[in-house]
Amino acid sequence: MPTIEQLYREWRTLQPLKPELQHRMDQQFMFDFNYNSNHLEGNTLTYGQTKLLLLFGDTIGNASMQDYEEMKAHNVGLELMKMSAIDRDRTLSETFIRELNKTILVRDFYKTSRDGEYRYKIHVGVYKTRPNSVITPTGEIFNYASFEETPALMCDLVKWYNEEEQKGILSPVELAALFHYRYIRIHPFEDGNGRIARLLMNYILLRHDYPMIVVRTDDRANYLKILHQCDLLTGKIPTDGAYATSKQAKPLIDYITAIAEKKLMAVVQLAKGEVTEIIESAEESISAESGQKSGQKSGQKRWSEVLSLIEENPSISRRELSEKLNINPSAVQRHIQRLKSESVIRRIGGDRGGHWEVIKKGKG
Repeated sequence: MPTIEQLYREWRTLQPLKPELQHRMDQQFMFDFNYNSNHLEGNTLTYGQTKLLLLFGDTIGNASMQDYEEMKAHNVGLELMKMSAIDRDRTLSETFIRELNKTILVRDFYKTSRDGEYRYKIHVGVYKTRPNSVITPTGEIFNYASFEETPALMCDLVKWYNEEEQKGILSPVELAALFHYRYIRIHPFEDGNGRIARLLMNYILLRHDYPMIVVRTDDRANYLKILHQCDLLTGKIPTDGAYATSKQAKPLIDYITAIAEKKLMAVVQLAKGEVTEIIESAEESISAESGQKSGQKSGQKRWSEVLSLIEENPSISRRELSEKLNINPSAVQRHIQRLKSESVIRRIGGDRGGHWEVIKKGKG
């Protein structure tokens, strides 16, 4: 089996691709990347809905308008990232990263606190102004960098990347994966960090003439497990994570390398006419009809899980739902809104002291 370096060299010899083939590849990646990266964060659009939205602007289906707007904005961010990556005279900057965050989140908005007791405003394109953390599967709180130290850490991250790019010691894939991990440990914004990490990882790959890659939503559990393995090697101190070494980030580097190697093999085969398409989405990798059913089943499974937990404990909070299902609070909120809009559940009383009432049993 050829190595990733051999595949890359072969890929470069096949350039430039025929315009029609390049267009098909770009379009397929647009569908696959936007769908998967947003779905990883709780977006409920199916693959089919994503394609219709990005091709024709259609908002067919029962997803919230927020999900449609989020998907469209993410695609604008993808195009912005690509334009910046191919501009070799423009180095990576904090200004660009903030612009990317502002692009994918569109406008300022409000979020509900983890305990459901208050709402706070998210300022897009601005570094966080409050602590952010995640609840681990064991129930522990894992903290990212403090908001006070974030500006300095981001300055160091960008400086480090530009210097490493010039040195050329790390391969582009290693550099992209290590940047992804260091960025995630800082978590500089109050929302959109996972999507920005994957956009910037592809920025680095594209800048060095590698094909861009997709972290598939059906591999979410493995992706998070690998990030956790890096955390174990690095330790809980956020600043240690922000300056992680290649050795400490090796699980993620190996994971991203495997995806990049598989993608290189696929694009080489496509360019040589040995295959007719590249599929990087779980929903699209089966027949169109089955894919649609799969997407519906995936969404319905989540709604069913939310509903089951509410049936078991009508007083359960959104934070508790988020922790039990291992999805972010905004995703929980979208599933709740869907269940409420279809008159499956309703809220009796406020966030504090209230409870859920199930109107239709066994939905999903």
